[in-house]
Amino acid sequence: MVLQRWEPAGELRQWEDTMNRLWRGFRWPYYGEGTETWNILVDVIQRPAEIVVKASVPGVKPEDIDVSVEDNVLTLRAERKSEVEEEREGYLVQERATGSFYRALRLPDTVNTDKIESFYDNGVLTVHLPKAEEKKKRQIEVRVGGGARQIETGSKRAKK
Repeated sequence: MVLQRWEPAGELRQWEDTMNRLWRGFRWPYYGEGTETWNILVDVIQRPAEIVVKASVPGVKPEDIDVSVEDNVLTLRAERKSEVEEEREGYLVQERATGSFYRALRLPDTVNTDKIESFYDNGVLTVHLPKAEEKKKRQIEVRVGGGARQIETGSKRAKK
């Protein structure tokens, strides 16, 4: 028998995802017509010289993607628009989500934010985050004084 660590927060997230998938097909009046906020899946890869973020954004035009960095937080925003705005009666199944997405990732201090590059190909957004040259460790020499010193007090005691 293998013991596994119980993670209640992980089980709650899994339950929430299951419930979201269950209710996704229903249209609620307060959600707006045909729009849905959705989250993207990302892969974050650490390499010796860079960190690479790959995000799945299928069906989004490159001009509708916004990549920005502020205060060491990488922000990905985009919107996937519905192809057919007026006509909904011909659909038997409509599962592809439309709407906007937003994803923010905190970056380590070692990322050089001035040299970040992003590429979009076949529905995958790839962001290259080069690492800055690490600050070199500076060794400080500890010098030894000229000899033993005597600690003196500020007041002298009178002899009896």
